[in-house]
Amino acid sequence: MKMPKIEEPVSIFNDNGKPIRFGWACTPLFIYDKDLLLVPRRCISEADRYIIFSPTHFFVFEVVDNGYLGYVSIYMVSLRDRKKFFNTFPSLFSLGSFEMPNSIENGSVRLHRKKFIVDFIVMKSGARIIKIDIPHFDRHKTLRGEVVLIPSPHAESLATIMPWRRDNAFRYSVHAPHFSVEGVMQTGTTEIAFTKGNAWGIFDCSRGVRPRTDIRYWATACGMSGGKQAGFSIGYDSSDSSQGTENAFFLDGKLHKLDQVTFHISPTNWFLPWHFTSNNNRLKMVFTPEVEWDESNRVLFYYTMRRQFCGSFAGKVILDNGDPFEFKITGFAERRRTRF
Repeated sequence: MKMPKIEEPVSIFNDNGKPIRFGWACTPLFIYDKDLLLVPRRCISEADRYIIFSPTHFFVFEVVDNGYLGYVSIYMVSLRDRKKFFNTFPSLFSLGSFEMPNSIENGSVRLHRKKFIVDFIVMKSGARIIKIDIPHFDRHKTLRGEVVLIPSPHAESLATIMPWRRDNAFRYSVHAPHFSVEGVMQTGTTEIAFTKGNAWGIFDCSRGVRPRTDIRYWATACGMSGGKQAGFSIGYDSSDSSQGTENAFFLDGKLHKLDQVTFHISPTNWFLPWHFTSNNNRLKMVFTPEVEWDESNRVLFYYTMRRQFCGSFAGKVILDNGDPFEFKITGFAERRRTRF
């Protein structure tokens, strides 16, 4: 399948606010301006998510504005004893009140509320800073800290714009699984240290006009394997992927584009190994789930439900130059169902 690659900055929309540019790029070249969209604000969906992990802990920090319902979610998993901690702060009818930035490369998210402070700060160097201050986290503990996500030198990102065949919907997404992490998170009296070369981070974001219903599968991971920094982002949903999939493998920050990838999951036991295959045999991979957590948000006729897992990925990928690369890294996988 030939997927259009964008080589220079382009606006997503025409003068009438209709998305006209679809395809993918190795950096966020697409110009997104939600003020040009001629749709009700309730139809616009925007989200930023960071995933960081060390040998002992796994964190997910997420800010989502889906129009009818916005929320901030924080997940923490202790990989040693498999204990899970989480907190979700919903905001009914957020409708843009989170002020998510148009620019993914330069825009920061700053949410200062009575119950929490969450800052996602983007630096000119490309580094990203996460600052958290939650006085009452899961089980009445505090959660405070600051971590810095440092990109690989000359790192690339997978930027994709995909349309839906119905609903006039589209999604602009950027995936960057290539950060090393430094900093400290403190929960209660426990300090969790993230050190360079021993902790990894993934940035995932989306902007667009949501469809009425969707089922999405997504998996991502990052870490050292074979003396190189390896990472990937793969997934699919009901969008039209004929003009660009959201699938890529990253080696030392360089993007190797993949076509279609399929998730093979046991229908009866999701803790059995998941298998991943690609239509052109460039990727064969197995995911071993270790910890699961569920998320459900609902307001009126809107809902989102997710089953999320962290664990280890092992497999082989064929790089763009035809060379094989075998890897084993830690990561995250999920299935999400939404209805608006």
